Amino acid sequence: MSVTPRKLTDKEIDEAVIALKNGIVEAFQILYRHYGQSVYRFCLRMIGDKSAAQDALQETFIRVFEHSADLRGKNFAAWTFSIARRVCLNSIRDNKRHDSFDEDSFIAPKENERDIAMQHYIGKALLSLPVQLREALILREYEGYSYQEIADIIGVDISLVKVRVHRARCALRKILAPIACEWYEI
Repeated sequence: MSVTPRKLTDKEIDEAVIALKNGIVEAFQILYRHYGQSVYRFCLRMIGDKSAAQDALQETFIRVFEHSADLRGKNFAAWTFSIARRVCLNSIRDNKRHDSFDEDSFIAPKENERDIAMQHYIGKALLSLPVQLREALILREYEGYSYQEIADIIGVDISLVKVRVHRARCALRKILAPIACEWYEI
C-alpha cells in the first residue's frame, strides 16, 4: 500500500527552497517529491517518450540541485519548469524525432476503450504541434499554470502566451476534427 504524500503549503515550499539554497539535501528531496510528478508529466507531453521524459526529469533535477544557489526570486516552480523546458527543447532538438499524426490509422475502438483511445489521439496530435504552441498549451491545460506564470517560465510576454495557447487550441481542433467526426458516427 503506497501512501500519497500530502500537498505542501506555500510556507513549507518557501522554507524548503531556502534550505535548498543553503545546500540541505533533505530540502531537495522534499521539493523533488512535491514537483517531480508534474515536471515528469510536462516532459512526457513535450517529448512524447516515457524513457526520454524520465531522462529529462532526472536532468532537470540535477540542474536544479547544481544551480540551487543561483535561484533568484520566490517562484521555485517557474524556475524549475523553465529548466525542464530547456531540457525538453534540447532533447527534442537532439532527437529530431516527431511522429506524424496519421488520421487514416484511426480504427474505431470498443465502447469501453474510447477514452483511452481518445487520449492516445490527443497525445499524438499534441506532439504534432510546433514546440512553442505545445509547451504553452501543456503548461496551461495540463499543469494549470496562469498565463503570467507561463510567461515567467517561457520568458516571453503574457500576450504572446495567450496567442500561443489560442493557436494551439485551434490547431488541435483542426487536427482532431476528422477523428471527432468518425468518433461520433460510431
